[in-house]
Amino acid sequence: MRYILIFFFICAAIFGGAFFYVYSQIRFNAYDIIDYKPKLTTQIFDRNNELIANVFEENRLYVEFNDIPPRVIEALVAIEDTSYFEHGGVNYEAIIRAIIKDIKARKLVEGASTLTQQLVKNLALSSEKKIERKIKEIVLSIKLENELTKEQIIERYLNHVYFGHGYYGIKTAAMGYFRKNLDELSLKEIAILVGLPKAPSSYDPTRHLDLSLGRANRVLERMHTIGWINEDEYKKGTLEEPVVFDDTLSKNKAPYVVDEIIKELSKKYDDIKTGGYKIVSTIDLEVQKMASDALNYGYNEILKRDKNANTAVLNGAIVVTEPKSGEILALVGGVDYAKSSYNRATQSKRQPGSSFKPFIYQIALNNGYSVVSSVADVSRSFDMGNGKEWTPKNYGGDFSGYITMKTALTKSINLATINLLNDLGLNLVKKELTRFGFENIPENLSIALGSFGISLVDFAKLYSIFSNDGEIVSTILIKSVENRYKNLLKFEPTKTQINPPEQSFLMTSMLMNVVENGTGRNAKIPGIQIAGKTGTTNNNIDAWFCGYTPDIQAIIWYGNDDNTPMKKVEGGGRTAAPVFRIFLSEYIKHYPNMRKNFMQPDGVYRGRFNGSDEFYTDESPLPNSDNQQNIMQEADDSGLIF
Repeated sequence: MRYILIFFFICAAIFGGAFFYVYSQIRFNAYDIIDYKPKLTTQIFDRNNELIANVFEENRLYVEFNDIPPRVIEALVAIEDTSYFEHGGVNYEAIIRAIIKDIKARKLVEGASTLTQQLVKNLALSSEKKIERKIKEIVLSIKLENELTKEQIIERYLNHVYFGHGYYGIKTAAMGYFRKNLDELSLKEIAILVGLPKAPSSYDPTRHLDLSLGRANRVLERMHTIGWINEDEYKKGTLEEPVVFDDTLSKNKAPYVVDEIIKELSKKYDDIKTGGYKIVSTIDLEVQKMASDALNYGYNEILKRDKNANTAVLNGAIVVTEPKSGEILALVGGVDYAKSSYNRATQSKRQPGSSFKPFIYQIALNNGYSVVSSVADVSRSFDMGNGKEWTPKNYGGDFSGYITMKTALTKSINLATINLLNDLGLNLVKKELTRFGFENIPENLSIALGSFGISLVDFAKLYSIFSNDGEIVSTILIKSVENRYKNLLKFEPTKTQINPPEQSFLMTSMLMNVVENGTGRNAKIPGIQIAGKTGTTNNNIDAWFCGYTPDIQAIIWYGNDDNTPMKKVEGGGRTAAPVFRIFLSEYIKHYPNMRKNFMQPDGVYRGRFNGSDEFYTDESPLPNSDNQQNIMQEADDSGLIF
């Protein structure tokens, strides 16, 4: 008897020693499961909570145990591990049965793994069938059962395992295959899902529906056999054939937007693609589609006018914002993301041409000029330094003498704008432009014609000086970011009052005239007030239209990526302005309650000048008509106009 006890003691010691030896080798693997932090899918939504895209390394949407329907647990346990809630991580009876079968087959044919062991195998160990790996699996499973509850283990299992088609975790699989939340699944859909981890590729319902349904029926049969579903449920379930969707994993509906959001947030979060963030953007997917459709309309119109256009480089971009909030409603960085992912709305800096002119005229208004102050539309030569002279010309080569600021901007007269800038003084203008928010403005008169580079998204911010009553609002693309622990970070724009509202309204009134009677006529829509400015750079390299209504603003650009000229007929008025009209016409259909008329702020008055009503303010009073006529006559007599 003593020898028997000694023998058992020695066996126990050997077993215990072997257990602790194995555990010492793999104990850190246990912590990976206990402190479970899987790679999760980051989801990007639009402002209306519609999914824009999934971003991930492993496409996994996490679900907590309390949010997993009991039917899902029952189905999984029924088919994979019926005694799950009774054993301590290892089913010894099943192991003995498996060993007997292995001995008879003279190889490892049956594993007898519990759900706990399957979790260990998936999360911490390889899946190869070796005795050493099996021992490690058993040791880790026992450890887990002592550290975690049954609910925690099954929660980790259902979130970690692979369900085929790129879906990790059961919540992801439910949304992917059936476009349903877990609590919306039918019994047959649940059976399909819990049957998948055994052989995800073979049972993938998008590729092998017959095999998937057969596996699901075996799940239902097992549930029926052990009494977890009744006869009616079993029959109904076996006859059902659910609708299965073969969706793309990313579901990316706005790739230019997604790229920009990920680029911006990567500066703050190094796990943006694996951290399971919920990102709410400012984008409105309906507006995004309208903008994309309008941009492609304009692109196709260019191709109709120029059969020889180089489609490899011809492109466009559009940014739509809500001026009051700075929120970007649409951002389209090109006509076809599949052909080019380069984001021309944010990455490209193009010369704005005449679409920049309103900023010069706003500075003039802020310095005592009125909308009808006279400016010289005359040809002059300017000393540019280093012995160089610049003799700019109007489009068409003619000039008209003295004209009003309103006329000069409406017709986009180059010489009048250059002379106005010269009269204001380059130092003053540059100082004011810097106050507005412009950066790296060159110190020469050519800036009057927009001879510097700027991105659409930056231009959208600066144009809010006009569209938002003198207050610059920084553009934002992200409203909030929520991490996996439900901590919420909100994003707010910066707002700076640059001009008094009444001064900015004077500019809006001038830009309304551009659309009503000037170069922006192709943007006009009956029944709604639109303010805007066209822009065309030298040799028709860039074509712009920057337009806004009381509620919405759009910056539109076309050109060749390599800065080669477009056809001579292309310009802001013909190429870009109609795109604003097409876009806004569709926008009004979806949002018919948008404001149609600009509000006239306090401090803006109407007065008569040369027989017409004109807006003025205390800072920009109307000139005396007789004095104005005398100024023009004196200019004629002095020979300044030639």
